[in-house]
Amino acid sequence: MGFGEKTDLATGRTLDLDKTYRIIIKKAVEEAGLECIRADDIKHSGLIDVPMYELLLTADIVIADLSTANPNAIYELGVRHALRPHATIIMAEKQFKFPFDLSHIVIRPYEHLGKGIDAEHAEDVRNELKAAIHKLLDEPDVDSPVYRFLPRLQSWNAGMAPIIIAAAAADAGQPAAADAESISELMEVFRESKAASEWTSAARALKRLLEKRPTPYLHQQLALVTYKSKKPDPITALHSAKEILEKLDPRTSTDPETLGLWGAVHKRLFELTGEAQYLDESIWAYEKGFYVKNDHYNGINLAFMLNVRAAHAADPREVTADVVQAQRVRRRVAEITRKMLAAGIKDDEGKVDPDETFWVQASLAEALAGSGQHDEAEKLREELAKTAPAPWMMESMTEQLRKLEDLLAKAQ
Repeated sequence: MGFGEKTDLATGRTLDLDKTYRIIIKKAVEEAGLECIRADDIKHSGLIDVPMYELLLTADIVIADLSTANPNAIYELGVRHALRPHATIIMAEKQFKFPFDLSHIVIRPYEHLGKGIDAEHAEDVRNELKAAIHKLLDEPDVDSPVYRFLPRLQSWNAGMAPIIIAAAAADAGQPAAADAESISELMEVFRESKAASEWTSAARALKRLLEKRPTPYLHQQLALVTYKSKKPDPITALHSAKEILEKLDPRTSTDPETLGLWGAVHKRLFELTGEAQYLDESIWAYEKGFYVKNDHYNGINLAFMLNVRAAHAADPREVTADVVQAQRVRRRVAEITRKMLAAGIKDDEGKVDPDETFWVQASLAEALAGSGQHDEAEKLREELAKTAPAPWMMESMTEQLRKLEDLLAKAQ
């Protein structure tokens, strides 16, 4: 399966696949009495490929989550089907559009609500998955299309496992068992460091992770912590973050996370240098990210930067165009955030997620303030002052509202 937050380009939604793993797959497997191993749990030195292929061969059960058309997951599912005739379970988020014909394969659907999963739904899917695991262990049946359509194909001989595994390790120039940091351990260091705003430590963990398993998510996070570190100085840190993001080819990317970060880096470069090229690039990135994902983050930043450009434009027609577009975007952001808040923003356990709820409300407050609905915006700001999960979050929102107020006042 994919790791972290991934964008499903077919629907424009962002799915947190780590939540799928933690609250559905891992719990179901362990409740069924098995050990659950994902690639980031494997301790290894050198390439991840050897232990990954060993597990695809030897695991009693393999679960493949194909959500967001993750090419690695699809390829690894094919490897499993080629190696073993049975005991493979396939699942995917229910809105996923498959890139090829899988009509002859059973796929178990589940549902994401934005980045979260409803707690009751998660429990139902866990129970179904656990029952499927028990049935496969008790009554193994051919579920690989390779072995179904080629019935004379000889199945893998479990007695050969030690020889095959040792040979695979030797061919790769590695010991059969390696003692090294696992990806999950490094991810834990990264998450803890990020939560504590220890950006240098977070960057160090991410660089180690990228050596083991380079993914767009890890590049995105490294860019984020790099510019937040402001080391050795803010401008150098921003240019370093820009170089990291360039590996993801932001000019052709449709990943809203990459585009949002590209916009943020150029926004800050403009604030520090005043160079118009950074302003235009920031607007381009936020605009593309917003229309790909239709999200409040890219949208509210797009509206703000449009007003910034209007404040620096000499042509009255350019000013009018940017101001009108900013107001239209804010109306859409207000609609998006109100729908999100009405539906409820939940965490892994199905409880209200206070951090994400705060930022959605902050975007709504800024959309209201920028649209001239000052009384409603101030009322929401006062409510947030009482419920902000951390003081710095309220300080960040207040500072952004102050910048917006100054910006709009200068435009009058």
